Amino acid sequence: MAETTTVTTVWTTDQVMALAPDSSAQRAARGLAGDRAWLETGLSANDDLPPTVWGLCQGSGSTPYQTAVDLTEPAFKCTCPSRKLPCKHALALLLRWASGSVADAMAPAWVQEWQASRAARAARSVPATQVADRAGDVPRESGTRAVPSEKAQARRADRISAGLEELDRWLTDQARAGLATVAKNGYAHWDTMTARLVDAQATGAAGILRRTSAVTGSPERLLGELARLRLLIGGYRRLGDLPEDLAASVRMRVGLPIATETVLAGPTVRDRWQVHGVRDEIEDQLTVRRAWLRGVASGRPLLVLSFAVAGQSLPIDLLPGTEIDADVCLYPGGQPARALIAKRHAPPERIHAVAGAEGIEVNLRAHAEALAGDPWLDYWPMVLDAVTPVRDGAAWLLADADGNGLPLDPATGEPWRLVAVTAGRPATVTAEWSAGGVRPLGVWSDRRLVRL
Repeated sequence: MAETTTVTTVWTTDQVMALAPDSSAQRAARGLAGDRAWLETGLSANDDLPPTVWGLCQGSGSTPYQTAVDLTEPAFKCTCPSRKLPCKHALALLLRWASGSVADAMAPAWVQEWQASRAARAARSVPATQVADRAGDVPRESGTRAVPSEKAQARRADRISAGLEELDRWLTDQARAGLATVAKNGYAHWDTMTARLVDAQATGAAGILRRTSAVTGSPERLLGELARLRLLIGGYRRLGDLPEDLAASVRMRVGLPIATETVLAGPTVRDRWQVHGVRDEIEDQLTVRRAWLRGVASGRPLLVLSFAVAGQSLPIDLLPGTEIDADVCLYPGGQPARALIAKRHAPPERIHAVAGAEGIEVNLRAHAEALAGDPWLDYWPMVLDAVTPVRDGAAWLLADADGNGLPLDPATGEPWRLVAVTAGRPATVTAEWSAGGVRPLGVWSDRRLVRL
């Protein structure tokens, strides 16, 4: 549980709407945010509770729904039958709070019981060694793995080695056939080799190969992706000779797992971490969420990953446009560093200025330096200062005053929301950079970060 019970900054409507699971939930929440449905609301004034907004909402039944939101996570409770998280009642309650319609009040017994049950579950979920080392820490990533035995790790390493050797022979065959021939091969040609890598438990290499099959129409990108795979095979063969940071990157990119407990047992880094953007993608029947953070004091970029299978909801505790005072634990290897939130020292607050904003040239130089340390880098966070969306024929660019420009990833579509928010004026844009181009995630406007 959080150590502070004061919410210093109320969220904006955009930040509340960013939590909605879909557009229909947004529409329903707006309709419920008025006074008619709410019998009682309040923001917890209890000294022993984290900041919690709560309310009783009259639904179709005789008993009103009990709705509560812990603002430090956020975490949600509602007695309605909806399976959406958060439901329309929780979103509507937050909209009322954001508009200033919720006053401080002592939380009723059902809110206190909910928070007590959450605290008990959190205490049970933390291993005893973590409680001794960092009392109050709660792992925030789903899919916690137990540490595998040495024999299990050795067996997996052998399977990965065999899978990568087969991949090496497959890559040699592609080189002999030529890129033109490779580009003409159907999905079955790629899927067969990808499946073999998955069977060999080289899931990271399988993911690179799967993404490579989608760029066969670009000979330059196809050659680059095949070369990255060949480099990864060579790195895995020479793991013992590589510097530790690079060896850790190779293990991660190949797909060797590291237990959450191992990461949380490492040293922590404390800063005020700004949430600059969140991106969801579907990868091999999994929803993968990338949350990009940047330290206010350190300027350090971080990546927090979450995964969910079909029908499972993703954590929504990192809200774009907010910052958290927190300790993080870093995974070894990889650029930018992947992290777990180990301990929060206060509720999230609204961003008052975007950290790390630089010009296009500085951002590209930082990406080049990261790529030199991790050649398998797929995505890189950027904070672009004073850029404007402009057309370049049929394509779009983010351009700065020095004449530099970054192409927008065509997969983002037409950036009309960004154009509307900036109104043609230079603005600070948070974004994700990849081989496909830049994908805007947020834009600073009217002293707030607007999610794109």
